[in-house]
Amino acid sequence: MMSSEEAKVVVPRNFRLLEELERGDKGIGDGTVSYGMDDADDDDDIYMQSWTATILGPHNGTAYEGKIFQLKLFCGKEYPESPPIVRFHTRINMPCVNPETRVVEPSLFPMLANWRREYTMEDILVNLKKEMMTSHNRKLAQPPEGTEEARPDPKGPAKCCVM
Repeated sequence: MMSSEEAKVVVPRNFRLLEELERGDKGIGDGTVSYGMDDADDDDDIYMQSWTATILGPHNGTAYEGKIFQLKLFCGKEYPESPPIVRFHTRINMPCVNPETRVVEPSLFPMLANWRREYTMEDILVNLKKEMMTSHNRKLAQPPEGTEEARPDPKGPAKCCVM
């Protein structure tokens, strides 16, 4: 007889990432959240570490309405045991996002703080969108349009083009 530990199958990292890629390619839910591999960053990303994502700002009178938020997710070799690093390329004002680095601070975003292997990049994006709709975030003043960052040079520091 097998114990519950032996019966539990752990999907290898690359299979898990391939599943997430396939799901991201098919589109998620209502189409307001999407993600996929970051093609422009590194053609030799055999570890499937660099991902890009988009969140369309939620409607219903939020400060995010009509905005498109671009994000970068970095799944280190420990993913999915450890959460990815999540960084907004688009400027955003939310308490869980560091205003200087635009990184989602794990200690301020419960899903990352209490990470579980079962969570996916899709879960993170959907929860960030839900966070935008919470009563304490929905009316936060947002940076003006055109304050996005230029695509960073993977061989150097990120460059910022504020207009």
